[in-house]
Order: sequence, then C-alpha cells, then structure tokens
Amino acid sequence: MRDTRESRLLLVLLVAIAFALITVDIRGGEGSPVDGARQAAATAFGPVENGLAGAVDPVGNAISAVRDSGHRHDRISELERQNAALKAKLGSDDRTRSQLHQFDKMLKTAGTGRYSIKGAQVIAIGAAQGFSWTVTIDAGASDGIRRDMTVLNGDGLVGRVTTVGPDSATVLLANDPDFSVGTRMEKTDELGFASGSGDRPMRVQLLNGKARVKKGDRMVTFGSEADKPFVPGVPVGTVSRVEASGGGLTRTVYVQPFVSFTKLDIVGVVVQPPRTDPRDAVLPPAAKPTPAPTVTVTVTPGAPQNQGQGDQNPGGGDQQGGAQQPQDGGGQPQDNAQQQQGNAQQPQGDDDPQPEQ
Repeated sequence: MRDTRESRLLLVLLVAIAFALITVDIRGGEGSPVDGARQAAATAFGPVENGLAGAVDPVGNAISAVRDSGHRHDRISELERQNAALKAKLGSDDRTRSQLHQFDKMLKTAGTGRYSIKGAQVIAIGAAQGFSWTVTIDAGASDGIRRDMTVLNGDGLVGRVTTVGPDSATVLLANDPDFSVGTRMEKTDELGFASGSGDRPMRVQLLNGKARVKKGDRMVTFGSEADKPFVPGVPVGTVSRVEASGGGLTRTVYVQPFVSFTKLDIVGVVVQPPRTDPRDAVLPPAAKPTPAPTVTVTVTPGAPQNQGQGDQNPGGGDQQGGAQQPQDGGGQPQDNAQQQQGNAQQPQGDDDPQPEQ
C-alpha cells in the first residue's frame, strides 16, 4: 500500500473509530453494545487462536527451557556443593568427637598420675625419619618440648621424644626395636627391661629368674634418673606369654602394650614429672574374672525316687544272695546240710543198737 494522503486519512479514521468503540464499551459495562460483536469475534477467531497457540507453545517452551537451563544447572551445582559441605561437616563432627574423647581420656590419665603434660597431635609417621617406628607431633621447642621427655596418651606409654624442632618433634614409639624402658610389675614389684618388637608383643627381661608371673599380670614404667627419659607409673602393658625359667638368672615374658601404635592421634608430652611415684595408681581397675557356672541337681520325692530305691533293693538282694551263696557253698545248701546230719546220725544208731525186750 502506497503512502498517500488518502491512506493516512484512512488510518486516522480507523484509530478514531477504535477509540470511540473502546470508550462506548467501557461506559456500557455489562450492557455494552459491542458485547455481541466481541462474542461473535471470539466464536469465529477462538479456534484459530487455539490452533496457533498449540503450534507455537512447544517452540516457546523449548526456548524457555534453553533460557532457564543455565539457572537450573547453577542450582544443581549449588545443591551438590551444599551436600558435600554437609557430609564434610558430619565427618568432621565425628572426628572432633573422637579427638575430644581421646583428649578427655588422656587428661584423666595425666591427672591420676599427676603428670603435667603438653597436648599434641600426630601429623606424620616414620617415612620422614626413616623406616623406624616414629611419629611427628605438632609441638616443639616453642611449646616447651625437650629431648628425652615421656610421651603418653589415655591408654599408656607411647614413647619418648628423640629430636625437637621449633614447632614439631619426633617421637620414638615404644614398639620400636631400639626402644628400651625399665618396668615394674604390678603388686609384686618385680623389675625388668622392656624392648620393642614392632607389631609383636614387647619382650621383657625380668631381673629375677624365679619371679612368679602369670598371664594377665600388668606392668608400669619404673622411671629414670631425674625422670628422663621416663617418668614412673605410666602403664606399659599386660603379660601375654611367659617363658619357662630354665634356671637362668633372668626370666623372659612377653607383654601386649596398652597403646595401639597404628591408631595414634592425640598424645601428651610430660613436661613436668610427678612429685611422688604414682606406682600402680594410673592402671585401670583390673577386670574381675567371670565365675564358672555351677550345676545343682535337686532330687524331689516321688515316683523317680521310689524307682531308684527299687533298683537298689534288687541290687541289695543280689548282694545279699551273693554274700550267702559263698557261705552255702562253703558247706552246702540247707537241705543238703540236714540230709548230711541225718546220715551222720544213722551210723551212730548202727554202732550202738538198742537191746530187744
């Protein structure tokens, strides 16, 4: 359509008519004169609009999905990050509870023995120091740690400090073959020297070759001069095997350590020894042996008892008959005895006949 003066006038006229119809429709309300025309138009063009909408909606939905996919991907990623954070928090909570339990147990041990300790955490194992049984802790000279200090945890003796750095230290574990510590048996006070054997029980040489020791006996550290490298009274382990004495000057026993050297986490370095020897006070209470079950048989009066008595009477009769049988056999049966008595009287009558009268 060419842009002419007539077309412009027609466009203005149509716009004016549209405004007029809109005004009349608004003022008419429900009784609008154009309501019939609107319904007729809706009836005529409604199916066409629905068809066009059905054809266009999938395309529009696809475009919306493509437009919103980035937002949904970001939301999924955010949820995954939150899930991972929650899992990490739960794991850290379990670890925190475990460390708190270890720390609390260690404080009780130190309190019983009256050891002043510096808490530390194991941060490395022996690879940095060679192939020996050693660990590295996160406490050093700046924390008051010195060489030849006793290291323990809530279970007992862990080892001794061998090298010290500004913020870390190396601990030689009690199961290392180069480790040696003086020991004292619980109750009997028998002295000895324990040495590490790796993942096997510690080997202890008791100074008394005739020492009375059995499986299950426990021992603690004897202590060193000036309390270095070992303070007294720290639990060492429980006797698991005793070798025969063989008449030697010493006696060998094998001790299972209280400490699990493959599960070390929280430890304590004894920075000040106790004023007095705690002796056996740090040992946990000994487990009470479980009593062996006993079986009690109760006999009640009744038929079973009478039956038992009946069984005994035949036995008694057999015994009585057995006792009489040899007696009768020693002579003869009673009838035979009477017959022999009659036979014995018969010759007496023959020898002394009565005179006839």
